[in-house]
Amino acid sequence: MNYSRFLTATSKARRRNPIRHTGEKHMNIISRAPKTLISLAPGSPNPNMFPFKSVAFTVENGNTIQFEDEMIKRAFQYSSSNGIPELLSWLKKLQIKLHDPPTVHYPPNEGQMDICITSGCQDGLCKTFEMLISPGDTVLLNEPLYPGTLCAMKPLGGNMINVPSDEHGIIPEGLKKILSRWKPEDSKDPTKKTPKFLYTIPNGSNPTGNSLTGDRKKEIYELARKYDFLIIEDDPYYFLQFDKPWAPSFLSMDVDGRVIRADTFSKVLSSGLRVGFMTGPKCLIERIVLHTQASTLHACTLSQLMISQLLHQWGEEGFLAHVDRTIDFYKTQRDLVLAAADKWLSGLAEWHVPKAGMFLWIKIKGISDTKELIEKKAIEKQILLVPGNGFYIDSSAPTSFFRASFSMVTAEQMDMAFQRLAQLIKESL
Repeated sequence: MNYSRFLTATSKARRRNPIRHTGEKHMNIISRAPKTLISLAPGSPNPNMFPFKSVAFTVENGNTIQFEDEMIKRAFQYSSSNGIPELLSWLKKLQIKLHDPPTVHYPPNEGQMDICITSGCQDGLCKTFEMLISPGDTVLLNEPLYPGTLCAMKPLGGNMINVPSDEHGIIPEGLKKILSRWKPEDSKDPTKKTPKFLYTIPNGSNPTGNSLTGDRKKEIYELARKYDFLIIEDDPYYFLQFDKPWAPSFLSMDVDGRVIRADTFSKVLSSGLRVGFMTGPKCLIERIVLHTQASTLHACTLSQLMISQLLHQWGEEGFLAHVDRTIDFYKTQRDLVLAAADKWLSGLAEWHVPKAGMFLWIKIKGISDTKELIEKKAIEKQILLVPGNGFYIDSSAPTSFFRASFSMVTAEQMDMAFQRLAQLIKESL
């Protein structure tokens, strides 16, 4: 893999922050040094001046996570830009257990797997896009997709090409047709503007709830090899897949070191703690860390320690048991929203059954543009929904779709909302 050709000029120009590098080196020295060592190096504030003296959290099983004395000082202090060591170690073992990436044992310069912690999945993705997209670069993605992704990509000036998809995700034949514009050898010629990467949410895609099948992923990965582009596997709903066995991930089939995977704890532990993690080729993960050194310095130390303590307390088995409980909840919510849709919207709208996530993507029959209906008339009926146009590259184009989230509402609220919506649709036809 020639990773250099994928990097923007800005990313290539990034250099490690010497203070961050030296500081982390000194931390390692201090951790092993005798007490006689005198350090005048760190630019860290004195933790004795922090007003927080103890923190305790109670977990659902009644156990507690408590920070006092030296741990509380560490929790509110600067930490390493790539993440605290004990969390990184735990996550690496988890990725090996869940995905068994072929790149785990590769040499560093040949795509070896590495991990860094980010301030949520979106933070890692923004840094990845800025690492890869220069004005005019070709980027592949599949609409509709999360507006936050569009907000991050559009200002970078890439040429975004939509790949056809259906309820089973990206259609490989559609991707083949798009790629037929180029020859495989064109990737060696920068003037040909061959695709740099394919971005996709493979499970429970926001807003559609669609999930890519394992067979389609294999076909897509082989096309990535043939035309030499990267795959950004944004998988925030990986731990909200309703049916087992789960399809293998792109990371699990990555023999070349061409997959950058984004994971998050937002959907299963806490969205407010803002802890995500990026997995991919070491030399690209290092570039993301350089960006972190120049921006946020590091993800929140307290958040990382909280999650690390919880995961070590649970172990992999305990974490995955929590995941299963979370899946059961969202699957029940999914079934309730489908029951309400069947009851009130049959004949008026159509939808596919979500395979993961927390959204139902609905197409209203006979209405070409839902924007006014959803943004104005639905609110007048006391229903809040999201019109579909914001999930497309051209947000001004009309669409018959809208998104309904089933994560926070009760069965009674779902039923009432769709009853009101059905009445509104009939009045608007």
